[in-house]
Amino acid sequence: MRPGTRAAGLDLHLGDIGRDVRAGLMDAFREAIRTGRLAPGTRLPSSRVLAADLELGRNTVVRAYSELISEGWLTGRHGSGTEVSQRAAELAGERPRRRPAGAHPPPVHDLRPGRPDLSSFPRDEWIRAVKRTVGTAPFEAFGYTDPLGRSELRDALARYLARARGLHARADNVIVCSGAAEGLRLVAAALARAGVTKIAVEEFGLQTQRQALQKAGIDAVPIPIDADGADVSTLDTAPNPGAVLLTPSHQFPLGVALHSDRRAAVVDWARRRGTLVIEDDYDGEFRYDRSPVGALQGLDHDHVIYLGTASKSLAPGLRLGWLVLPDHLVGSIAAEKGETEEIVGFVNQLAMTEFIESGAYDRHIRAMRAQYHRRRRQLVETIGRHSPGAQVAGMPAGLHVLLEQPGRTGAQLARRAAREQLAIEPLDSFRHPGSTSDRDGAVIGFATPSPSTWSGALDALVRVVR
Repeated sequence: MRPGTRAAGLDLHLGDIGRDVRAGLMDAFREAIRTGRLAPGTRLPSSRVLAADLELGRNTVVRAYSELISEGWLTGRHGSGTEVSQRAAELAGERPRRRPAGAHPPPVHDLRPGRPDLSSFPRDEWIRAVKRTVGTAPFEAFGYTDPLGRSELRDALARYLARARGLHARADNVIVCSGAAEGLRLVAAALARAGVTKIAVEEFGLQTQRQALQKAGIDAVPIPIDADGADVSTLDTAPNPGAVLLTPSHQFPLGVALHSDRRAAVVDWARRRGTLVIEDDYDGEFRYDRSPVGALQGLDHDHVIYLGTASKSLAPGLRLGWLVLPDHLVGSIAAEKGETEEIVGFVNQLAMTEFIESGAYDRHIRAMRAQYHRRRRQLVETIGRHSPGAQVAGMPAGLHVLLEQPGRTGAQLARRAAREQLAIEPLDSFRHPGSTSDRDGAVIGFATPSPSTWSGALDALVRVVR
């Protein structure tokens, strides 16, 4: 392929160019650039293609291009095509945007929680999985996708979750959804239809989850957290919740595990009350001091809804999540799913199936588990050296820790971090409005930076805590 031919057939909308064709064409280009419809660097069609599309003589287009190049609006090199110049914004009268007084420069390093290292996504193995599955997929796979998910993926997930997380799972109890957020929305909508008006939640957790419940018309009632996880004994005195939402394997964001006695107690509560536990197993594969704790659903698959995702183990951009449901809820949640438009594309579903069945998913998790374990250890050691009074809370698991530093609130740490172009989250970002806890600090993620930028992120954090 000759240089520049990739842009030869591009479509371009310029609008009415009037009777004075060449002048009108040039004015149309200038206006499109001024309004931002053609940004600097935008590739343009060849003069031959544009002339044919506009039913103009090619010489007219060539001359218009040449004059716009001489004026600085466009740039063109032989064999490389024509594009909007980098000077075009200046010619259009734009001025550099000034940062508001007191504003910090944008972050260079991201240590916010819940974000994996995207640079370590297993591209080559994923591409091979896509090629293998798309190349052999039946024709029907290219049609409208089953809203509950491809049967191949549901079967693979059921077997993987049973093996790796200790679930009681069958393919017909698994529903594929476009991430954990959609999974919770489906559950909330189904429970609201069944008359549930209150769900107990941990006093620290994702605000987006509380918002999803509220959007369904359900109040999120906080329960306290201590060193043994959520205090589920308070459920008996809570205002009659129809379910409880927990992160039992690794509480988000305090980083504790639900004690075995409390795991048994919350299941017993759900049985006695005829209610449900919604288990958010967002990073259950990542435990570093010993083998990951099995999922709570393994204790009682009739009273626990399991919510899982590939967002932490692979990448959130895949939009892959899953629900494992009690038998009596499959129909109602399937009905909710049937009314949504958020259906995972068949390519990612089939690729994920291949990824699980080939063992690539296990290999990737093992590799990332080792990498994240190293990073967590380095983070703890670095903070210990440079701020001996600081406490790093949370068990060796997941993708984040809680940093508590005497004399500094989480908000103060976040502001200091912003000055160092480092993004972290104060604990208050995750606090339920009804929480009575006096804990404070900053939630530090250690997964997001690529291996090449990890040391720079640590250095920036040292300047914050020193």
